[in-house]
Amino acid sequence: MGVIEAHGLTKRYGETLALDGLDLDIAAGEVFGFLGPNGAGKTTTIRLLLGLHRPSAGDVRISGRDAWADPVAVHRCCAYIASEPTLWPGLTGAETLEYLANLRGGCDVAYRDRLVRRFDFDSSKKIRALSKGNRQKVQLVAAFATRAAVLIMDEPTAGLDPLMEAAFRDTVAEARERGQTVFLSSHVLSEVEALCDRVGILRSGKLIDEGTLEQLRHLSARTVEVNFTGQVDLAPLRQLNGVEVADATDHHLALQVRGDMGPLLSVLNGMPVTTLDSREPSLEEIFLVHYNDGSPR
Repeated sequence: MGVIEAHGLTKRYGETLALDGLDLDIAAGEVFGFLGPNGAGKTTTIRLLLGLHRPSAGDVRISGRDAWADPVAVHRCCAYIASEPTLWPGLTGAETLEYLANLRGGCDVAYRDRLVRRFDFDSSKKIRALSKGNRQKVQLVAAFATRAAVLIMDEPTAGLDPLMEAAFRDTVAEARERGQTVFLSSHVLSEVEALCDRVGILRSGKLIDEGTLEQLRHLSARTVEVNFTGQVDLAPLRQLNGVEVADATDHHLALQVRGDMGPLLSVLNGMPVTTLDSREPSLEEIFLVHYNDGSPR
């Protein structure tokens, strides 16, 4: 049984179908990336996970508890980071962290202090004087310091500079090592690629693909770039199944390859190749496959 489970999770707002039959099964200690453009249904999903909205159909459970029927128990095992921090402007950062800890019933104070240093956060300033990135640090420190079993994050690095993004990644890695489960909704594809064990791609309220990066890479083409000592006959290459000539000049060739590389290498073996470079598709390229025409190619 997963720590986060959704079965046929559906949400309508009047005539608008925001989420359509979502199924999730996320294990303990897993970092799950949740991708999709604005309006795809990501925020609706998070509201349902937190029990803030009632499903129109289906159900969602966190650590075995129904998120709508038993929200207090669910919130005890969760910590949430919002994309837009809404905090108390008259409190200092330190006062806010202490208030949030007391509101929850405590936190790992030593770890909280370590996170304050890691995120280079000046907790003496009032919230009203903080930039968005520094307000985001308050949320990050408070959430991770709870040591909650489930961390639900909606664009958690919004406003952070690259150094702080690296600190965030280190902290997520620590959470994974402790067996905490992370549900990460993000627009930063490089962040998801670096952190997540599995990825789900949402389109118009439906989960259109899900799996590890290795599994999803099978849906997109490998890029192969070849340089030659002179001109070559492209006809044998164009006849290969799963091979597309994307760009060709006198001495350079860019290919998109789906499936087994063996036939391509056999043909290239008879050509005057000087260099060959092959790379797997990035998560961004996989994502675009699903959004250019609505389905994997």
